[in-house]
Amino acid sequence: MVLGLIIACEVAFWVAVLGGLAARYVANRPRLGLVLLFAAPAVDVVLLLLVAVDLLGGGTASWHHGLASLYVGISVAYGHRMIAWADAKFATRFRGAAPRPKLAGAAYTVACWKDAARTLLAVAISGAILGGLILIVGAPARTEELRGFFPLLGVILGIDVLWAVSYTVWPKKAAATANG
Repeated sequence: MVLGLIIACEVAFWVAVLGGLAARYVANRPRLGLVLLFAAPAVDVVLLLLVAVDLLGGGTASWHHGLASLYVGISVAYGHRMIAWADAKFATRFRGAAPRPKLAGAAYTVACWKDAARTLLAVAISGAILGGLILIVGAPARTEELRGFFPLLGVILGIDVLWAVSYTVWPKKAAATANG
């Protein structure tokens, strides 16, 4: 059930984002677009409440509950950036805005470290949600699966930090331009 809720919330998140951007750029209704964009974070709250209700109602935690906490953490930490990326794509497509420049060198390295900080925030939020669920349920046998999710959060953060370190040591080269 929880996996289905996560999928439904992910779909609802992108429907709200794309609907908001379509209202803003295609239908020329910026206020409606803003309302729809504000609906995207509400999806996270709904998912969190449904997961808590499931566990408080006697459900036993599964990896799906841990995934829900990670989904919320990533959505909070990266949500604004994902929406800004989609907004720039819509602005380019429907308003003729210049596309975002591709990053290389030190600028790409800085972006990687900013992402590592966002991942740290996502992991911290996910960990806080997991810890909160474990505490409010108060049944170690039913929340054992949640405790097992903490090492995965460390692995996720470790991979992102290694990514940033690799581009610090070996900066991304700018793409070759064709001068024809």
